[in-house]
Amino acid sequence: MKTNLKFIAAAAILTTTTAFAQTAGTWMGRIGVTTITPQVNSGFLTAPDYMGGTKADVGSDTQLSGGITYMYTDHLSVDVPLALPFKHKILGDGALKGAGDLAEVKALPMTIFLQYRFMEANAKFRPYVGLGATYAYFFDETGSGKLTATTNPGGTPTKLTVDSKWALTPQIGATIAVNDKWFVNLHYSQSFLKTTTHFSTGQTLDITLDPVAYGVEVGFKF
Repeated sequence: MKTNLKFIAAAAILTTTTAFAQTAGTWMGRIGVTTITPQVNSGFLTAPDYMGGTKADVGSDTQLSGGITYMYTDHLSVDVPLALPFKHKILGDGALKGAGDLAEVKALPMTIFLQYRFMEANAKFRPYVGLGATYAYFFDETGSGKLTATTNPGGTPTKLTVDSKWALTPQIGATIAVNDKWFVNLHYSQSFLKTTTHFSTGQTLDITLDPVAYGVEVGFKF
């Protein structure tokens, strides 16, 4: 019985209205942290593959993030996330599983979301769904000695470039009002992204990244 009462009380708190309102014409800004974790499905390194069956994995990274939201109506909003560049390690997989770092690349995903926000504009707890277009920009690619040993053994250091690509990004999230100005934003999204890495030695590697992004931020309503 006590457990049920606690659940009812918690639900009442979340649905209670407050002076905080996300009405048409409202601007909101936020700052926090976001983690990007690629869900990797790697192809094989093209010939010549001196190890045979070389694939790659990609590590996750967490960076300072934020964003700007404009309420077009009481329920429709346009959102632009912002973040510092993410730094991802490219790791050996397949025949090179456990070999460690092959390279490092920086990524700057640039996304614009169209969102639909549920509940009333002044609800304390307001879940939302979104659909965005993302341009994943890759830069500052740096190869390691292990990469050279794999792609060009005994030769000059191997350089690499990762193709920047567009991707579709669905999103879910929620805002929780703290008072009439401040709120907490929780978000989760996944970009359906496939790219190709090109090596100076002539080989290529196709890889599906499909990165998941999730984070928590503190926001302010203007």
